[in-house]
Amino acid sequence: MVRPAPSPRRPAAQPRQRRAAVAPDATAILNALPEPVIATDRDAVIRYVNQQAEAFFDSSAAHLTGVSLHDVLPPDCPLFALIEQVLNEQNSVAQDGILIDTPRTSRQLVSAQVTTLGYQGDLAVILLHQRSITQKIDNQLTHRHAARSVTAMAAMLAHEVKNPLSGIRGAAQLLEDGASESDRVLTRLICDEADRIVALVNRMEVFSDKRPLERGPVNIHAVLEHVRKLAQSGFARHIRFVERYDPSLPEVYGNRDQLIQAFLNLIKNAAEAAPETGGEIVMATAYQHGARLALPGSDRRVHLPLVVSIQDNGSGIPEDLRPHLFDPFVTTKINGTGLGLALVAKIVGDHGGVIDFDSLPRRTVFKVSLPMHADFDSTVDPSRDLP
Repeated sequence: MVRPAPSPRRPAAQPRQRRAAVAPDATAILNALPEPVIATDRDAVIRYVNQQAEAFFDSSAAHLTGVSLHDVLPPDCPLFALIEQVLNEQNSVAQDGILIDTPRTSRQLVSAQVTTLGYQGDLAVILLHQRSITQKIDNQLTHRHAARSVTAMAAMLAHEVKNPLSGIRGAAQLLEDGASESDRVLTRLICDEADRIVALVNRMEVFSDKRPLERGPVNIHAVLEHVRKLAQSGFARHIRFVERYDPSLPEVYGNRDQLIQAFLNLIKNAAEAAPETGGEIVMATAYQHGARLALPGSDRRVHLPLVVSIQDNGSGIPEDLRPHLFDPFVTTKINGTGLGLALVAKIVGDHGGVIDFDSLPRRTVFKVSLPMHADFDSTVDPSRDLP
């Protein structure tokens, strides 16, 4: 009997060898960034620029490298103070509202982030975020002008509208006593419409309140938690809330009741924008290290390190409404008055803060930057220099 020959044994599978990782070229990465990047030494001599910085300064890297930044920028440019601060303190800082106006750059308003190079502490790396002056002023200060225009309107309406409406309503009630049933429908309509207009004027009167704002240390997380509970027990029952808080955040210098009103309005807008199914609101806080806002028309910089973000996953803000979003009576709601965001702008402005927004489909974020209580100088009103 012939036994069949044993089948050849399949060789054991060899372990798959990991491909050697190829480190990307650092210069290529920096050139791929959409923002200008500059590295300088302690004497402000330029040691490196990426391609966006070449375009920003309208000059080649070969021409810029080795040249003093003092020969490129005006002597009073705030970047020099930031570079010195970073290199002396070995930290990172950010500053908004830096105006750069040279023949090569033209008139540019930028925000800058400056840090030290980790392994080489004598080099400062500068990242510039370019923004047009018109856009920046619109986003930060025009909102306050809109709120102040409502202030004047509210004072006028309270005097010129409420008093005549009171007389009209009283006359309608007198006519109602001797009117027929069909005429009483009309007199009742007059009274109802007069009441509706008075209610609208009453809502606007908050803008004409010029009493000094009473402020003190406020735990912003306690404010946000209170707002969330109010929202979830009422208009935002169908919304999923996500909280991303920085627990180490210091206290805000503000008025608790006013801040509750402002963030309640923002949450209400977010809840109304979110979809009926799968609606989500993200409430976040963060600290901006070294962030200061340079106010146009003033040589003073406001320290606004505390940032509160309210994000929803709605369809986004229509493009045509964005430039006027904080103006009074601007709304997409059928029965809306368009005063909610105008009131938010007023409250934030009264706190010396800034409100801005960014909107894409499924992601709209309102960011409120506020002063820190520990930094407050009682001799300075943070909103005093605002135009």
